[in-house]
Amino acid sequence: MTTTIDQLLDNMTLEEQVSLLAGADFWTTVPVPRLGVPAYKVTDGPNGARGGSFQGGVTTACFPVGIGMGATWNPALVQEAGRALADEALHKGARVLLAPTVNLHRSTLNGRNFECYAEDPWLTGELAVAYIRGLQAGGVAATIKHFVGNESEVERMSMSSDVGERALRELYLLPFEKAVKEAGVWAVMTAYNRINGSFAADHRALVHDVLRGQWGFDGLVMSDWFAEHDTVASITAGLDLEMPGPARQRGALLVKAVEDGRVAAADVRAAACNVLRLAERVNALAQPSITPEQAVDLPERRALIRRLGAEGAVLLKNDGGLLPLAASAQTLALIGPNVDVAQIMGGGSATVNALHRITPRDGITAQTGATLFTAVGADNHRWLPVLRVPMRIEFFASTDLSGQVLLEKTYPSSEQLWVGQVEPGMDSGNFSARATLVYTPLEDGEHAISLASAGLTRCHVDGQLVVDNWTTWQRGETYFTFGSDERIGRCTLRAGVPVTITLAYTTATPEPVPIKALRLGLHKLRGEAELLAAEAAARQAEVAIVFIGLNAEWDCEGLDRPHMQLPHHQNELVKRVVAANPKTVVVLQTGAPVELPWLDSVPAVLQAWYPGQENGHAIADVLFGAAEPGGRLPQTWPRQLADVATSGDTLRYPGKDGHVVYDEGVFIGYRHHQARGIAPLFPFGHGLSYTRFALGSVTTSSLSIEPDGVLAVALPVTNTGSRSGSTVVQLYVADLQASVPRPPQELKRFAKLHIAPGAIAVAHSLIDMRALAFWDEAAGLWRAEAGDFELRIGTSADDIVHRVTITLTGDWTGTP
Repeated sequence: MTTTIDQLLDNMTLEEQVSLLAGADFWTTVPVPRLGVPAYKVTDGPNGARGGSFQGGVTTACFPVGIGMGATWNPALVQEAGRALADEALHKGARVLLAPTVNLHRSTLNGRNFECYAEDPWLTGELAVAYIRGLQAGGVAATIKHFVGNESEVERMSMSSDVGERALRELYLLPFEKAVKEAGVWAVMTAYNRINGSFAADHRALVHDVLRGQWGFDGLVMSDWFAEHDTVASITAGLDLEMPGPARQRGALLVKAVEDGRVAAADVRAAACNVLRLAERVNALAQPSITPEQAVDLPERRALIRRLGAEGAVLLKNDGGLLPLAASAQTLALIGPNVDVAQIMGGGSATVNALHRITPRDGITAQTGATLFTAVGADNHRWLPVLRVPMRIEFFASTDLSGQVLLEKTYPSSEQLWVGQVEPGMDSGNFSARATLVYTPLEDGEHAISLASAGLTRCHVDGQLVVDNWTTWQRGETYFTFGSDERIGRCTLRAGVPVTITLAYTTATPEPVPIKALRLGLHKLRGEAELLAAEAAARQAEVAIVFIGLNAEWDCEGLDRPHMQLPHHQNELVKRVVAANPKTVVVLQTGAPVELPWLDSVPAVLQAWYPGQENGHAIADVLFGAAEPGGRLPQTWPRQLADVATSGDTLRYPGKDGHVVYDEGVFIGYRHHQARGIAPLFPFGHGLSYTRFALGSVTTSSLSIEPDGVLAVALPVTNTGSRSGSTVVQLYVADLQASVPRPPQELKRFAKLHIAPGAIAVAHSLIDMRALAFWDEAAGLWRAEAGDFELRIGTSADDIVHRVTITLTGDWTGTP
């Protein structure tokens, strides 16, 4: 006889019910062995299932980042990725994936911009629904995050996102609403930040009233890691699971709160029920074991990731048809810091230990026999590069390196991050360590050496103190804001002469931090000589390809970027190369728009984002025409930072006195640009193809629509070129007679079409009331006002080909 969840709850003591409401450790829930209730495991993250080790660990498939998936505008393909990620999670013994991330691109500086799909809530919501359906079809729970208002990493643990109700409903809550109502998502993660003064994990109005009450969510709500602050407020708000464990706000504190009458026992039971319901949904009750982690490298997975990378690549510019490159090219110049570095993902909790990393050089050499001339030319790091040499660490049970060595271990590089357990048998909160590396410089001259650490550190080179991050340590921007800022020293090294580097480390920080990390960087900075070498390489080749951008240090959880510029000498590098060779292609890899001061002089620019482990293959497929550049911009590309909606007021961004005010309301992204008449560098939805398309005549089922009615729209599209290709038909709605300020137009439907040469495909859309409605703050409901609306159809927010006026014959209101 099968035991029901209600029967399990009936048989549990209060203490057992409460035990379910906080994790056992970083990644697993608490079991109740007496009743056969198992633990189940969760894992990060949106572009791959990492498993239980935050750094290193068992390798796994690395998919494109969120903005790269967003750029595909292809829900069917994203659903396929979600289904594959379910298998990847199960390979790591996990039944819950902490994904997708659906916060919006409010600014261009958000450190997690790369992790989110788009600036537009409809596009974000459609892709999230697809991802969730694919993932949960594989038996793994999706955990949509971060609910809500986490559009910046500045003071993210405490900042209050002060957002009006209308902007919340029309923009920031919409992807979550679609995930609940259309995809039946099984789990939601609350954000770190406050919303209008209340922490997300304690926000009864949003969690209890909106998420559970108005939308009918019946799944599990968990906190982000260390983001629960109030025992009573969180449980009464509807937060089920405190993560990670062991309990801080739950456990004995919650038991006492119930005994004192401050929390109803029914609230505890309801939360425990949600924890058990998720266990049932992911089949953990029937199959309770947490399987060992394993690496599984499948050819079909490689092919899917490669296809996703190409379909998300956006061809921003292609003057003269320079791309695709001819397979017969005899000479190519590969220039830039990313030629031999596979920039496959952003930083933070989305990081995985990829099965492999295909560099652009790898991908290109696999597709051409051309002679290659190469040069690095410039740097793109945020912090000095880590040394890829063995680092031997001796651990001590003391915090001052005294006593006997407890254990020794060798790590593969000069950076080590510990989340949760440090090493078996050690107190992860109280230890010290001595690290030793031997490094042989490749070049003569002055080198920069740096330390960044979650813990106190100091560095000696051949016995001489070079960097002191011990006596003046304080929390900064690294390691999710638990680590220090980078401290840099200098020393002169000789090529071929090895040096011994020793690091001292202790956990005895002035304030406790929940993770431990140390990082040594060492680098000889590049300058004029490297730029001259890049020019020389460009002159020798038929075509020069410059691989530049950012990396996981700039696009990273825990800190925003300080500006929209490419770092170091990368802009100068492009200017020098295109002057040396007018046939220059720039392959840009960033997780957000950046300023492009050289754009007018460069004939071809490809935005490749961070496309996952098949990085070089996907990029080469597009460069040589084996694949179509299928991407369209999911974020408006502004000319400069001053053009962004959040610019111009520190209260609007990055915030002041603990508050960031979303006073731009519903006017972000293309809504802001079009309402203010600010021309972008590239509009939302922009992307070029290797073929040509002709949009036929629009047909509608009617030119009027009754309240509660639906109107059908169809548009034939012909591929008039000589090769297969894809386009995205985008339908925007403009309210021509609104009683409230509305954006000039809003994306409401889209269709990704793959069309053979000479063939015709039809984009179909249904327009319902919500496509016409705005949120009426005074009445607390959705409202569409009688009058005329214009349907605008095109291939970007600025490239509108057809306009059709329809009439709503009467007012309509709808419940939340």
